[in-house]
Amino acid sequence: MDHIVLAAAEGETHSPVLPVWSEVILALIVFAILFVLMRKFVVPNFEKTFAERTQAIEGGLSAAESKQAEADAKLAELEKQLADARHEAARIREEAREQGAAIIAEMREQAQAESTRIVEHGKTQIEAERQQAVTSLRAEVGALATGLAGRIVGESLDDEARQSRVVDRFLTELETQGGSTSGSVN
Repeated sequence: MDHIVLAAAEGETHSPVLPVWSEVILALIVFAILFVLMRKFVVPNFEKTFAERTQAIEGGLSAAESKQAEADAKLAELEKQLADARHEAARIREEAREQGAAIIAEMREQAQAESTRIVEHGKTQIEAERQQAVTSLRAEVGALATGLAGRIVGESLDDEARQSRVVDRFLTELETQGGSTSGSVN
């Protein structure tokens, strides 16, 4: 190495492969100053910024987790309310169905009662008309029978009591004959 330094001093040209020691020392001093400045001023700012970002990210994550938990709780509450509303709607539909069935049964019962009442009224009316017809027919048959009997017998049967007895006897005989005849027919 002495040989290189002597060669440089004598004016020889420097070899590009070997470094110049004064430049190396100067580069080391500048690097050391830059390293100290970076470590003292730049690195703490970077670390502070990284810490703030880390804290912001962690805070954001915890806030997001908190919001997610609130959203999940709200969703569960809404789903519970929806399920309750569905159950209530089903209960109301079932009550309406039961009330409808009760109304239909009541209407059928009322219709049946009205039908029975109408039939009974009809039977009563028919019976009254039958009695009226029987009475009217008795009177007509009696008058005809009395007139006919008077012609046959040759005397007048205008006496009301006598006429009534003859008619009643005649109709009774007819009813007994009609009852025995209708009994044998069936």
